[in-house]
Parts: sequence; C-alpha cells; structure tokens
Amino acid sequence: MAIISNHRNIAHFDLDTFFVSVERLKNSKLVNKPVIVGGLSDRGVVAACSYETRAFGVHSAMPMKLALRLCPDANVVRGDHDNYSHYSRIVTDIIRQEVPVLEKASIDEFYLDLTGMDKFFGCSKFTGELKHKIMKETGLPISYALASNKLISKVATNEAKPNGQIEIDYGQEKPFLAPLKIEKMPGIGDKTSKLLRQMGIDTIRTLSEIPLRLMESRFGKNGIDLSRKANGIDFSPVVPFSEQKSIGKEDTFENDTIDMQFLHSELVRMTENIAFQLRQQHKLCGCVTVKLRYSNFDTYTRQASISYTASDDVILQTAKELFKRLYDKRMLVRLIGVRLSDLVYGQHQIDLFTETEESVRLYQALDHIRTRFGEDAIFRGTAKHLRNPKCT
Repeated sequence: MAIISNHRNIAHFDLDTFFVSVERLKNSKLVNKPVIVGGLSDRGVVAACSYETRAFGVHSAMPMKLALRLCPDANVVRGDHDNYSHYSRIVTDIIRQEVPVLEKASIDEFYLDLTGMDKFFGCSKFTGELKHKIMKETGLPISYALASNKLISKVATNEAKPNGQIEIDYGQEKPFLAPLKIEKMPGIGDKTSKLLRQMGIDTIRTLSEIPLRLMESRFGKNGIDLSRKANGIDFSPVVPFSEQKSIGKEDTFENDTIDMQFLHSELVRMTENIAFQLRQQHKLCGCVTVKLRYSNFDTYTRQASISYTASDDVILQTAKELFKRLYDKRMLVRLIGVRLSDLVYGQHQIDLFTETEESVRLYQALDHIRTRFGEDAIFRGTAKHLRNPKCT
C-alpha cells in the first residue's frame, strides 16, 4: 500500500543536449562523437554542443571559430529548428497524456506536479516509467528529478545528467544543496557569482548561513530570494501549460486604407514590438496569427505553426506570408493585428544556425536600446513613415 505524503511532489524532466540528441537520431555516426550544432561558417555561433565538446570548454553562444579552436575534431551540424520543434511537441504530447498538471518550461524541459498521485501508486515508479516511455517512443535521452519543489527538482536534474534520474526526499532539500557551488543555483549569473565570491561565499551551504539582513542590504530583494533558495525553500507553483497563452497587438486606423506601403510598415512595426516583448518575457513562440478587418467590418485571421523562436526575422517572414494570403486588394482595410501564441519559456534564442556572432550582438544591442528608451526608440527603415501613424 502506497504511503500518502503531506507535501508536494514535483518532477523536472529535461531532454539531454536536445539539439545534439535529435541530430544523432538522424545520423548514428554522431553518437559518442564531439558534436556542435550551429552556423557552419567561422563567423557562426554555437547553438548547442555535446558533452564530449563541453569537456574542451565549448559552450552555447560561443563563436564557432573559437569553439573549433578548442575542439578541432568536432563534427559541426547546421541544425534544423523545425525538427527540434517537432520532437519537442511529441515529448510534450506524451507527458501531457500522462500527468494532471504540466508546465512546459522551455522547448526541452518540463515541470510535472504529481501531488496526490501517490494515493494510487508511488511517484517514483510513475516518473521512472514515464522516462522509459519517452525514451522508447522518441529515442531521445532524458533526465529527471523528483523533489518537493521546482527549485530542488531543477537543480537535482542537472546533477543527474546525462540520462539519469534522482529523488530528493522531503526534508533533505537543504543538505542536498549545501555542498554545491553557488553557480549551480538558478538565478545566480556571472555578476552575482563574482560578488558572492568576493564575499567569500563559494558554496550554497555558506550562502544559506549568511544573515538575511546582510543579504538584503547587499543585494536588495534579490538577496532575500537567494537566501530563501539557498535554504531549499520554493513555493512557486507548476503553471499549467496552455497553447492558448499569447501576446499580440492590433491597430484600428482612423481612416480605412488601401495604402500597401503603410500596411506593410504597420505589420513590421507591430511584429517587431511584440517579438521584443516576447524576448523580454524570456519566451519563444510556436504560432503566428495575422488578423485583418475590412471597411465593411468583415474580419479574417490566418495562423501558421513555426519552429519555436523569438527572432524578429523568422516571425516577420511568417507574418508577411499570412498577410499576403489574407489581403484582398479590392477592399479598404480598417484594422490589422499580429498575435504570437503557443508560448514556452526559453532563453533569448535567435536562430543561431543562420545568425552570425555580429548579428546576435546586433539583436542584443537593439533590445538594450528598446529596454532603456522605449519600444519605438529604434525600428526598421520599412516602418519609418509610421512615426506619424494614423492609428488608434
């Protein structure tokens, strides 16, 4: 008979070196070989890399030229974002059919709230069987951890990789974290890590022992959060995954128009703005929808699934294609709108398979300007005449 617990049971599943693993499904010769996924030219950027290349110091977002200098024998693969998105959706569907509450944290990681499932059978048995099912049906390696909260399960999953599993019993959260280096704590980046080490803090155990008042005075609200995490405390819920979540923008014109230059410029402006919002929220989208309302108030929409991305260029290209399919040249347009949906959390991912290091830096610089001076502080030349918009 299963023992019923009075605490949460949260599992974190993470596909191991996801892009590399998908490439190895297509080409078995890459198995156990050093692999880099990214731009093929020396000016390209590393999108993902295998454990074999990480041993040489290679990491994602590194210039390809430097990566090949560190690991000259690496097999470089251009990558296929469509294929990665396809496999991500397959894994999502498998998990969603098995669990009551699923949060898709990114294209390759998932949180599962299994609280209450121990009334029927052990959560340990269930997570083990789910891992086996995913691997059997997709061929992809996946690691997971089972714990009492999201923080511990995520940190533990990273410790279990590659292709491993671990369970942190309730009450053992703090002892588990204690010996780990501070860099393994989510939320501690390079800047915070440097400051903590200057204070003589190099392990999570030491961090947990720092008085809360000192942490708050040194780091503000973030110091309180770090102290709480260091003690293994995390009450954040598993947010149910929903493809209906979206962000968008639409404008109604003061005067109905058939001006194609104006309509295309408006489309560019709106798409750039909401793509920027997407990156600000650390999300990627998998679906683009364009909406048109004509002067007679007839309203039409078209949507298209795309590879998970936050790239202006990819999203804008899709929006333009949808607009072309929607627009009837014989009628005046009253409203135009763009909406991004099928959202998942993810890093500020540009299409690193086609972008160069310079273009990656350009995107980051543009976003920095928008963050500091406003979304309309900088824009494409094709949207220039909209600085005197006729919209409401």
